[in-house]
Amino acid sequence: MNLRKMKFTFTYNYLAIGTILVLASCGQQKHKQEAEKTAPQTIAVADASFSDERAGKVFHDYQQLRKALVRSQADEVLTAAGKLGSSLPEEQVEMKSMALAMADAADIEKQRALFSDLTAAIEPLFAESLSEGSIYKQFCPMAFEGKGGYWISDVQEIRNPYYGDKMLKCGSVVETLTN
Repeated sequence: MNLRKMKFTFTYNYLAIGTILVLASCGQQKHKQEAEKTAPQTIAVADASFSDERAGKVFHDYQQLRKALVRSQADEVLTAAGKLGSSLPEEQVEMKSMALAMADAADIEKQRALFSDLTAAIEPLFAESLSEGSIYKQFCPMAFEGKGGYWISDVQEIRNPYYGDKMLKCGSVVETLTN
C-alpha cells in the first residue's frame, strides 16, 4: 500500500469515527433531554410564610402563574392570572391591572412580557411581607432579546418562565429574600 493511499484510509477512518462519536453524543443528549421532560418533577417547596394572609395568597397564585409560564401553557396562564388578579387587594391597582391584562392575553409571549412587568411591581410586596423562610429572586439574561427578565420563585432550582422547556434551566438566583 502506498503512502498516499494510507493517508486517505487513515483520514477516512478518523472522520468516520469522529462522526460516529458526535452522533452518539447527540443521541445521548437528546435522550437526556427527553428523560428530563418526562421525569416526574419533584421540586421542594420553599418554607416561606408571610405576615399578611393576603400576601401569602398572592404569592401562592403568583407561583401558579410562574409554573404555567414554565410549562408554556397559555390557557393555564389565563386562569392563573385571573386568580392572581382576584387575590390582589383593590388598592394594588397597577399589579391588579397587569394580572388582569395577562388573563386577557392569549399569546404566550405577551403573557411573558406582562409577567416581567408584574414581577417588578410585586417583588416589594413579597419582600415586605415575608415573615419566615426564603424566596428567590431569579434572572435570565437572555430573556427579551438580551435585556433579561426577573422572577420570584419558591425554590432555588431554576425553572425559566420566559423560555419554558426551550431553555428550562437558563438563569440564576441573584438574591435570596429571607426574614
